[in-house]
Amino acid sequence: MNKIKIITLAVIIALIVGAYIMLKPYPGLTKNQKDAIRPSSRPVVVILIDSLMDKPLQKAIKENRAPALSFLMENGHYFPRMVSAYPTMSVTIDSTLLTGSYSNLHHLPGLVWYNEDENRLVNYGSDKKELMALGLKQSLKDGMYNLNNKHLNQSAETIHEALDKQGKQSASINGLIYRGNTKHELNAPRLLDMFELLPEKLKTKGPFLLSFGRFTQLNPYNRSNHLWQGYGLNDTFTAQEMNYLIKQKKLPSLTLAYMPDLDHSIHKNGPMDIKAVEKVDKQIQDILNTYGSWDEALKNIIWIVMGDSGQAAIGNDKHKALIRLKTLLKDYRIPKLSKTPSKNDQLVLGVNERMAFVYLLDQKIAFSDIASKLNKDPRMNFTAWKENHWIYVTSGESNKSLRFQPNGSYKDKYNQTWNVEGDLSVLDLSAANKVIRYGDYPDALARLYGALHSHKGRYLIADAKPGFEFVGEKSPAHLGGAGHGSLHKTDTYSPMIIVGSDKTPKHLRHTDLKDFFIELTKE
Repeated sequence: MNKIKIITLAVIIALIVGAYIMLKPYPGLTKNQKDAIRPSSRPVVVILIDSLMDKPLQKAIKENRAPALSFLMENGHYFPRMVSAYPTMSVTIDSTLLTGSYSNLHHLPGLVWYNEDENRLVNYGSDKKELMALGLKQSLKDGMYNLNNKHLNQSAETIHEALDKQGKQSASINGLIYRGNTKHELNAPRLLDMFELLPEKLKTKGPFLLSFGRFTQLNPYNRSNHLWQGYGLNDTFTAQEMNYLIKQKKLPSLTLAYMPDLDHSIHKNGPMDIKAVEKVDKQIQDILNTYGSWDEALKNIIWIVMGDSGQAAIGNDKHKALIRLKTLLKDYRIPKLSKTPSKNDQLVLGVNERMAFVYLLDQKIAFSDIASKLNKDPRMNFTAWKENHWIYVTSGESNKSLRFQPNGSYKDKYNQTWNVEGDLSVLDLSAANKVIRYGDYPDALARLYGALHSHKGRYLIADAKPGFEFVGEKSPAHLGGAGHGSLHKTDTYSPMIIVGSDKTPKHLRHTDLKDFFIELTKE
């Protein structure tokens, strides 16, 4: 056989094998699972778009580049300023959405935090370099298993668990937080299994229907799940899973569907990335097109489309825009990421972009000492810590400070009561007749209290002004792009569209949405 014939035969065999792989279905819903689904007569669908913000959304609509989101807004109720959790990072936000509580109750402090019991930094996926330094295997286990099965407080009931108690089924598609009462298996892609980064199968608990990229999917022919597509953790995969449930007429009482791609684009290109909004709108169009018409899509379903947080623009000059914590705290012993903190180390840094936890391992170091060093930097918003049942907050611009604790004579718009002493301007608060009003830091007292009671340890919070972000040893930097994490309103506010119901949440905060979504399933 000559070389041409051999090459031709090899190409034919490769094409046959490739076609077989492409056509071979992945494990999806079994017949027994399909038969067990009880489709809701009026399902609630929540589409959570990471980093969707009001200004770029409004601009995209004005330029006729977001027809699906425009259609939903025209046919529903629009709320441009929902208050997120703190820090404004997805794992903490999603935990608040699902449990209806801040992190003092759900115990997920941020994307990066120090676990005192295990003497290590937990990182659910901030940056490849940071993950490699900490140990990729451990970080994958934290994100794929510990996040839902160990770190999320078992006593904080999720919306999936609550609905199951009521005899209602629910679904999660690509949601980072998904804990429920139904047993599932996560199947590691061959590459991760081969390099022993994850076991072949991981047992987990989720809602009745759980889809999490290539690891467990509903639609056996959903192909947007390859390595270069984040193993399915992308908008197209989410949309195809949604389309499958709709076509199969298997939507349960509540479906939470997460779309992450907008966040990645805004981090790189800045808050006004209209092209990225246009791309996510096309995925919403694809879902609506599953029906005969968009009007039909609205008839029997309650649609919620919402963002999770905002992002603040980050400057281009690395010397100005990046706050290097290790430089500011150079007088203290801070271990490298690759090293386990020892008894001689004094501080550990948990950097969450525009917010950071500074852990004081050395009991002799006073919070005020660290705060005074950080506050000398004019890019600092504030520092805060808890001590003797009070939360102390000091300004990054002056010597002004305040302290507060719950259950006092002051009341805010959310009917929360507080003792507040000192200079209210530190958190841009005002008060008249003992009524607190929030300015640049929405629901600041409850959100700061939650963050400072979210996990064990002696730690201080550092918060950056818009335009700047913290970096540690190998933290990701978003020069010329955008970042979040801060308590500031730029990071905090995100929009929500409600279509198909005139009901509204008790308050326009993410912590009030669990009860609201459950109430919607009763319509």
